[in-house]
Amino acid sequence: MAKRPGSFTSVAQPARSLWSRFAFGMLIAASFGLMLLGKADVVLVERLRTTVVDALGPIIEVASKPAASVSDAAEGLRELRDIRADNARLQIENSRLERWQHVARRLEAENRALRALTNYVPPPAASYITARVIADAGGAFVRSAMINAGQSDGVRRGLAAVSGEGLVGGVVEAGQHHARILLITDLNSQIPVLVERTRDPAVLVGDNSRTPDLQYLPQNASVLSGDRIVTSGHGGVFPAGLPVGVVNSVEEGRIEVQPYVDWNRLEYLRLLDYGLDGVVQPGRGETPTYGLMSETVRRKLSIPGLGN
Repeated sequence: MAKRPGSFTSVAQPARSLWSRFAFGMLIAASFGLMLLGKADVVLVERLRTTVVDALGPIIEVASKPAASVSDAAEGLRELRDIRADNARLQIENSRLERWQHVARRLEAENRALRALTNYVPPPAASYITARVIADAGGAFVRSAMINAGQSDGVRRGLAAVSGEGLVGGVVEAGQHHARILLITDLNSQIPVLVERTRDPAVLVGDNSRTPDLQYLPQNASVLSGDRIVTSGHGGVFPAGLPVGVVNSVEEGRIEVQPYVDWNRLEYLRLLDYGLDGVVQPGRGETPTYGLMSETVRRKLSIPGLGN
């Protein structure tokens, strides 16, 4: 169809051709003009830029809403997928825990019946004191820690010090307001323990490293890597059953135990008081040690192979 003279299309066609021919040069010229204007009058350019941003802000916000909505929807789908995976995992864990709950209840009932049958005397209830570690002696010859509680708070020599993970050590010195804890990794620390799986008695001997040794086991003892080590309660120093660590390696002549305690994050300790008075004082001519390694205590324990 022929275009009518004087129509809008026929009038705009020359202007459109002119713009397409000189648009690039005009844009370059405008850019240089704006740069010169910015150098000449910074305040004016800043004001103009602020005005343009204020004018275009609502438009940009409206234009960005669809993209934000799509992003939120995608994030919601990812969260829904993660929630479904977590829900399936939690259902499996819940089912497993319910089975263990049934086993635990049955064992608890059997335990109560056996205790009543044997007239079992339960151990005394423990009181505890929580204290903060204020100093850590980690030199070449000493592994100990100082806490901000002392005799005025009920701390006395022989209390077991534990963290959230397991046994840390025992109180060897108690001042009026402070006390010193000898760690189970110290060279002078020797703690009577049990291999939980086999109930074999042993002694955990510190050597100033992070992995104390398991010594004085019976000759027919069978210790495997991964066995849990707990306190035995022999000698009345520590209560029985406190978690100590797991067997890290079993080599000929040496059994290393990895303690449960994270020594790099030792901040708060709980001192357990079971009313035990079995802390052995060193005899005449013996080195003052914390634990049960004097000959007197070895005879007390009567552990096979301990006196060898």
